[in-house]
Amino acid sequence: MSPPPRRFVKNMPAAPVRPRMPVAVYILGLSVFALGTSEFMLSGLLPPIAEDMGVTIPQAGLLISAFAIGMVVGAPLLAVATLRLPRRTTLVSLISLFGLGQVAGALAPTYGLLFASRVVSALACAGFWAVGAAVAIAMVDKDQRARAMAVMIGGLSIANVLGVPAGAFLGEQFGWRAAFWSVGAASAIALAGILALIPKIPLPAEKPRLGRELRIYRDRQVWLSIGITALAAGGVFCAFSYLSPLLTDVAGLDAAWVPWILGLFGVGALVGTTIGGRIADAHLFGVMLWGITASTVFLAALTVLASSAAAAIALSFLLGVSAFFTAPALNARMFNVAGAAPTLAGATTTAAFNLGNTGGPWLGGTVIDAGHGFASPAWAGAAMTLTAIALTVIALRLDRRTPPTASTVIASGTATPAPAPQPAEA
Repeated sequence: MSPPPRRFVKNMPAAPVRPRMPVAVYILGLSVFALGTSEFMLSGLLPPIAEDMGVTIPQAGLLISAFAIGMVVGAPLLAVATLRLPRRTTLVSLISLFGLGQVAGALAPTYGLLFASRVVSALACAGFWAVGAAVAIAMVDKDQRARAMAVMIGGLSIANVLGVPAGAFLGEQFGWRAAFWSVGAASAIALAGILALIPKIPLPAEKPRLGRELRIYRDRQVWLSIGITALAAGGVFCAFSYLSPLLTDVAGLDAAWVPWILGLFGVGALVGTTIGGRIADAHLFGVMLWGITASTVFLAALTVLASSAAAAIALSFLLGVSAFFTAPALNARMFNVAGAAPTLAGATTTAAFNLGNTGGPWLGGTVIDAGHGFASPAWAGAAMTLTAIALTVIALRLDRRTPPTASTVIASGTATPAPAPQPAEA
């Protein structure tokens, strides 16, 4: 007996097709590679800079904080200043200023001028991040926000994989100034990519109003997001900023190992960004809690096991994974709670991350100067991330009790975000 014929159901709904990420988002990610290399490469250059400039290693570490301070101040300042300017023109201007800042750093004859060049570069970097993040978010659906931010953050991850260790290698072989020249060249390549491949960026049909955008700061969830982001980032970079002397003076590794281990941190960052970006849209608070908790555990372990070279190497990789696993969720969360002001949301996230990048290295340098050794920034960082976990729990409880509004997207996906801006050619 033959089997009955198959029956085909007409008009059966096809499986949903995931929209492609716009190419402009990837161009922004490539541009962030140059920005990220400059921001983090000093972690592998502190000893030669300190020797050349006649300062201590903690004083050289303040150059990392200088960049972060410029990011904190520059992100909201430039977001407000460029609120009604064409987005593509703004991006071109900022990446050009950033490149000039790298050239100034390469030519700086004194520590003071090098410090100033870092601040100027950071201002441009902050503006680029704020505008670029707002553009990336505006170009995708609400359920792709974390993915879009993961592409941009992926530029930072690749910077850690390639740019940071390459900067450390150049510093070892040709002097630390060569690293600044290389970032200046990368900025020129990024500028060419923006000019060639990013079209005119859509602006809202209704011109943004500063007063309306500033209202996001009335929301306690916005302030919780700022605190969580700053503490989560600061805890990791409290230890990362002094990873080079920890590896050489505590773990006993040769200086030639440092670029490779910094690269390993970057590989971990790329892995973490990829995984976190894929699941954060569906499990926002889960990614935040698990990622920050993992960073806390790894920082505590680094404190105890810093004298073991194998443990220090493995934990460098794992810290990269945990820190960047959390980053897409932290970015998306801010856009969710501040959806009515996307430009300031991007600027606020940038400022929050760099509050951590300012406070982390400062706290790390403080505990080193207090005589606790190069392993001490790890336990100081763990204290910061523990506080971030507590704030995340508070934010989750408030989120479950707060009814959705036009500018708030609840992590469960039950709320509807504020509508995306309608395009109007810049």
